[in-house]
Amino acid sequence: MLMDNYEQLVERIASSSGLEKKEIERRVEAKRAKLSGLVSKEGAAQIVAAELGINFDQEKMKLNQLLLGMKRANVVGKVIEVYPVREFNKNGREGKVANLMVADESGNARIVLWDVNHIALVENNKINKGDFIEISNGNVRNNGEVHLSSFSDIKLSKEKIENVIVERFFGEKKLGEAKAGESIKTRAVIVQVFDPRYFEACPQCGKRVTDGKCVSHGEVEGKKRALLNLVLDDGSESIRAVLFGDHIGKLGLSEEEIFSLEKFALKKVDILGEELVFSGNLRSNALYNTIEFNVEGIEKIKMDELIKELEKKAG
Repeated sequence: MLMDNYEQLVERIASSSGLEKKEIERRVEAKRAKLSGLVSKEGAAQIVAAELGINFDQEKMKLNQLLLGMKRANVVGKVIEVYPVREFNKNGREGKVANLMVADESGNARIVLWDVNHIALVENNKINKGDFIEISNGNVRNNGEVHLSSFSDIKLSKEKIENVIVERFFGEKKLGEAKAGESIKTRAVIVQVFDPRYFEACPQCGKRVTDGKCVSHGEVEGKKRALLNLVLDDGSESIRAVLFGDHIGKLGLSEEEIFSLEKFALKKVDILGEELVFSGNLRSNALYNTIEFNVEGIEKIKMDELIKELEKKAG
């Protein structure tokens, strides 16, 4: 959750500086006028904060206080999700990237690891779901993601946080307006359904098992998992959507229907053309140079809310 609320930002500057809120607002408007309106209110407020000697980059912050563009964000949170490490090959550059979801009592955010040493902590199970971690010098990018480079630091923390907010926040947005890295919710129609693909996963960490071996746990008896690709259209754009594991069942499919291609083929007809509310994260597919919708939530359309929405637009 990214702090993009101008009012909150002004209040923080006022509190840190000891000046009245109205005085901060006056300085912000003066700064915007001096720069001919070329910066947003939030940008001007950050300049005013710097002139007052207030540097948010040096303080430990709550996740909902993060500011877009921060280069040295410092946070402490609980790991609520660890995603499989992905390999990529983009413009001749090969590498790996790891993603975590971290939460505190104010909200949650995706943490993106690019440094090989940080990624190794995930691969070697040095950082696991349920751990408390401390992050230093993170770079806050679009949608409040915190990206860690070799100049950043991530380590286990002795600090414990009660009542962390696990629920993800998905802003309502059309597919045609959304960008890679954003977490969104949109009402869309399933216009194409592909057959599921199956693979073996480690029962302990969920990573792919190859030739009976997990990179983290050695020889294991893999558990059969499924991956399903759809094409969604919300009236603004069509996009390929990816569903993993339990999320496939949210389409109303039983395990038997998911893991039997014959039974899936019968159910496929019911899924095609269905309109539902999808929530998840948009990400770049480096292999195909496209954007995919990684679906995490599926809800049926609530007709009473839809009617209210239509009445609001009409009136």
